[in-house]
Amino acid sequence: MMSTEAQTSQYIDTPRWRLHYHVAGEGHPLIMLHGSGPGASGWSNFNPNFAKLAQRYKVYLLDFPGWGKSSEYDPTGENRFLANVEATRLFMDGLGIEKAALVGNSMGGLAALMMTALHNDRVTHCITMGAPAPGGPQLFFQPGGPTEGLKILFATYADPSPENFRRLVNVMVFDPAYATDELVNQRSANALANPAHLSNFLKGAAAMNIDGLGQDEVFAGLARTTTPSLLIHGRDDRTVGVEHSMRLAGVMPNSSLIVFNRCGHWAQLEHADRFNAMLAAFIDA
Repeated sequence: MMSTEAQTSQYIDTPRWRLHYHVAGEGHPLIMLHGSGPGASGWSNFNPNFAKLAQRYKVYLLDFPGWGKSSEYDPTGENRFLANVEATRLFMDGLGIEKAALVGNSMGGLAALMMTALHNDRVTHCITMGAPAPGGPQLFFQPGGPTEGLKILFATYADPSPENFRRLVNVMVFDPAYATDELVNQRSANALANPAHLSNFLKGAAAMNIDGLGQDEVFAGLARTTTPSLLIHGRDDRTVGVEHSMRLAGVMPNSSLIVFNRCGHWAQLEHADRFNAMLAAFIDA
């Protein structure tokens, strides 16, 4: 089975964007959606999970517009989160995927939640890791302002120095052993490969809130959905607090909440074997 980064790299032209993705495996379609950090991509967020899950499912790692090797995206005048939902839907349409399990980390988790709420007929399972809960005025932010992780994330977009990338990777994990030189260098190289992605993200930073998001509609859709949902959160997440998934679990009637101790914002990386087994058991149940 092909599972390297180069072997699995593909593109699809949709009516709005050229989207890059990786694909491997056969079976039930599983689309993995990455977070918002500089240098994020489907591969960087999920490569420890890709080959293992592709033994059971047809796994797609999507680069959102404005990240990785997908089209540049200037979010001026538009809400980035709604654009992510549109990109996911267009991706599925273009590949003829009627329904899929959606697996999302952080911003990608929000996209999975929004797809579940707004396009429920396209989602068989919703799995999130460190996702923010819609339906409140803070979204990603706490009452006192941006979290520690978000402050470092924005600082790294503004100044993509090696020092800031190391700070970024360190704040995303609980165990500093996971903040390897390889991961730091990979994220830095990804980000610097297309500086337009960095500047465009900063243009849209002001829209990373409830404006134009239709959060009441999203919240109501999540309260109605019976889609099986698995909400995973690191107890030690310094970017999106665990209370977000606790709130989601109280709203979504067919959801289960799993809190990983000794775990930061990247549960799928820090606890890859446990995450892979849990995800497979959930989808196959």
